[in-house]
Amino acid sequence: MKYYKPPLTIEQQIDLLISRGMSVSDRDRATRYLSHINYYRLRAYWLPLEESTEQGNHHFKSGTAFEDALTLYIFDRKFRLLVLEAIERVEVSFRTRFANELATKYGSHAYLSPDIFRSAYTYQQCLSSLQEELNRSRETFIEHYRRKYTDPELPPIWAICEIMSFGQLSKWYQNLKFRRDRKALADVYLLDETVLGSFMHHLTHVRNIVAHHSRLWNRSMTITMSIPLRPVEINGYFNASAGRKIYNTLAMLGYLLTLMSPGSTWPERVKQLIAGNVLIDSAAMGFPADWQDLALWKGNQ
Repeated sequence: MKYYKPPLTIEQQIDLLISRGMSVSDRDRATRYLSHINYYRLRAYWLPLEESTEQGNHHFKSGTAFEDALTLYIFDRKFRLLVLEAIERVEVSFRTRFANELATKYGSHAYLSPDIFRSAYTYQQCLSSLQEELNRSRETFIEHYRRKYTDPELPPIWAICEIMSFGQLSKWYQNLKFRRDRKALADVYLLDETVLGSFMHHLTHVRNIVAHHSRLWNRSMTITMSIPLRPVEINGYFNASAGRKIYNTLAMLGYLLTLMSPGSTWPERVKQLIAGNVLIDSAAMGFPADWQDLALWKGNQ
């Protein structure tokens, strides 16, 4: 099928929205936003405001306004920033623990020991990607090592961990051969090692969505996470029936942040952002009906 749709000016975009039933009370304001936010980026936020028609045409529910789509867009931007804040804390912690656990057990250059990793093929892939990252790096501590040391050629694990991508770090962890090594790191977070590996892999996916400023709040995730069975007291925080929604990610991030930093205000700020927006359907995010009654979100974990 040949693509035939012509490009539309911003004025024509607004006219199209109006023809489909969207109210635009301030055309100048709509023009200003559409001049700086792509029509197709905003479209992801007015899709929930559309209704089905027999002809399959895009038409908005009665009472839908341009401001509604804009409100959802602004909410999602604030939401992504909150999620990114939590991911940063967890990622930095995970990098630190990975380096410390392996260094104290296998030495400063533990990652250069292929015998502690289970798949030789994955190990070589990870090492090759790491070398590429190292070649691009201009970090001061990497430059210092290059100038001062020649053996081994590569820096120690505590420096290397700071330049590898989060996705690569997740692969290094999951490729560890010995369960005791994976478990030693997972025990820091009171989680099963398979659950931690699953979550870190999932978190790299979420991080990429956030980094590309893509819609997050009601997205269906392609890479999911395993729900933890322990600690027992947190099992009730999760929603097993919404495995592809963002809620379980939030619950795990909230758990980890309060474990790492007791008294963290992050869960409360998430709650305030979601509960404070009447257009947000928390069920579309995977939140269970009683989520606000759970200890995690009440701030008294």
